[in-house]
Parts: sequence; C-alpha cells; structure tokens
Amino acid sequence: MRAAIFHDEHDIRVEDVEEPGPLTRGQVRLRPILCGICGTDLHEYLAGPIVIPTSPHPLTGSSAPQVLGHELSARVVEVADNVSTVAVGDRVSVQPLVFCGECYYCRRGLNHLCVQMACVGLSFDGGGIAEQLVLSASQVSVLPDTVSDKQGALIEPSAVAAYGVDRTGFRAGDSILITGVGPIGALSALYAHAAGASQVIISEPNPKRRALAASFGIATILDPTSDDVTSAVKDMTGGIGVDVAAECSGSEPGLNAALNAVRSHGTITQVGLHIKPASIDPMNLSNRDLSLIGTWCYPVTDWPRIIALVASGRFPVEKAVSDVVPVADIVERGFDRLLDPSGDAQKILVEVV
Repeated sequence: MRAAIFHDEHDIRVEDVEEPGPLTRGQVRLRPILCGICGTDLHEYLAGPIVIPTSPHPLTGSSAPQVLGHELSARVVEVADNVSTVAVGDRVSVQPLVFCGECYYCRRGLNHLCVQMACVGLSFDGGGIAEQLVLSASQVSVLPDTVSDKQGALIEPSAVAAYGVDRTGFRAGDSILITGVGPIGALSALYAHAAGASQVIISEPNPKRRALAASFGIATILDPTSDDVTSAVKDMTGGIGVDVAAECSGSEPGLNAALNAVRSHGTITQVGLHIKPASIDPMNLSNRDLSLIGTWCYPVTDWPRIIALVASGRFPVEKAVSDVVPVADIVERGFDRLLDPSGDAQKILVEVV
C-alpha cells in the first residue's frame, strides 16, 4: 500500500509499504479518507526524529521509519468478530493516543498522561496517511451523516483546542483572548464562540491568518505588531481585562500578552508548544492572583462530545482549513507550504484515497 513515511529530518517519502496483517480481537481495519498535517509533524520534518522513536517504543514496539498522520477521518472496511460498536461502511474519526491502562495516571482516568503513551502516526505501527490502518475499535467514533469527512479529520485538533479553553475554567458569558491563530488558535476561537463566549478577541501578527480569522465573523482581531494588545483588550472590557486567555502561539510575546491582558484572578492556559524557554514576570502572577496552566493533548473520552458539537452546526471546524492536497504532493504543497513564513496556508488536509 502507499503511505507517507518519515525517515529522517527533511526526509518524508510517499512509497510502498506492507499492508497491515490480519485483525486480532477488538480491532478494526480502516481506509483513511483525509488526514491533517499537525504542528508535531512539522517539528519532526524540521528537526526530527523528536517524538518518533529511533528504538522500539516500550508500549508499541514502533520505531522510525514511521507512517505519518494522527488527525484523520476514515471508513471502516473490516471488523473483528467480537466488535459491535462499529460496522463495515461506517465513517469514523480516530482518537490516536495509545495508553497502557495500568500506570498511575491511567488508573486515575488521565490516560493522556500515560507514562508510556504512544500515538498513531508518531510512535505506532501505522498512521493516517496510508491506504490502510488497523486500530483498536475503542479508538474510533462513528461520524453521523451531518458531519463531513473534512470535519471528521478535524476532531483531534478540535479536542486539543477545546481542552485548552476548558482548562481555563471558561463559562458561557466569559470573555476570552486567543493569542496566535494558527490551526489550534482558530479552532479555540470557534470553540469558545460555540460554548457561549460573550466576547472573543484574537491577537495574531500574520496578516493572512488575521484575514482568515476575520472571515469567521466571531471575533475582534488585533495585530500585536502595531496594536498594544493589553491596552486594546482593557478598552474593550471596561478597563478590566478578559476573563480567560488561551495562549496558542507558543511564543514569549504571546504568553506575556495573555498574562497582561487577562483580568485579576483570571486564568491563562498555555496551549501552543514552546520550543525554547520563555521569560515571564512571576510577580505578575502573584500581584494579580493569576492562574497559569499548561495543557497536554485532551481527555481521550472527548470524541463523542466534540463530534456532537460539530454535528449541531455550532462548531464549524471546517473553517480552519485552507487547503486539501493529494498525498503525492504532501511535501511540496503540504509541509513546505506550512513552513513558509510568508505563506498563506493555515490547516492543510491530505487526501489519502
């Protein structure tokens, strides 16, 4: 079968690999339809292997070369005899985290913090940018007819965005600042609006990303290269500041803007991943009784809730997509475009079949 394979830094190839073998108990065979290129995939392409193991993973035994892809919609083409939760022909979205179920965190329902956690498309024997993928049936959730294949491929990053907003303690009627409106920032803004935000404010330096965010019609858009974000937010909130902030840029300026623009006793979640240390003023946390919270992935049980919210029409996740490209062009029209600082690409999905 054809698949997109990570071999090394700047070395992703679309090539033939062996098909997955026969199903075992509890498994399903999928034919992926669409799969997103994630920021983690970009980091691997730029400087990997980072997350992708170079020796057998302790839970899955997987190591590079690695079939990529963990944000996907797919169609079920085969199920094991004992599987009753999905059927051949169902369209599904994949929850890609693989966990041991036995460690301290798994036994407390914090499976996304499993000490041996693996991920489809990164540290697993298979990924979503391939003609076939075999998974546990527990990792797939059926998509209703009202949810498209494109939306189904966005459930995973939407779960990341939703968790980042939820961890602020956000409640309907709250105001929220989103710093950075890449794919996760865009989905965070859409989710906050769907969840009843009274005011959504977005800060983003890239003009093309600002234009996309403006097209959502749900937020006030600021340019941190010319706007004083703190002053502007205070002006829009009666001098108080936003109730909560989700920092999605993974940058020091974005983090400090979020810290300064939130009201006293407010909460900031760090959703964007920092690739280097960032400096903040800890007295800012103390003087204003702020909470700064890190987030990692999502609750693995969140798929039905996110799918239902998308199905309702209130969470139009497809608006975050800028391009759909064929798998044959994944490097040139996918990875390279996303890494072009002057480019206009936002979220790119790969058409697998």
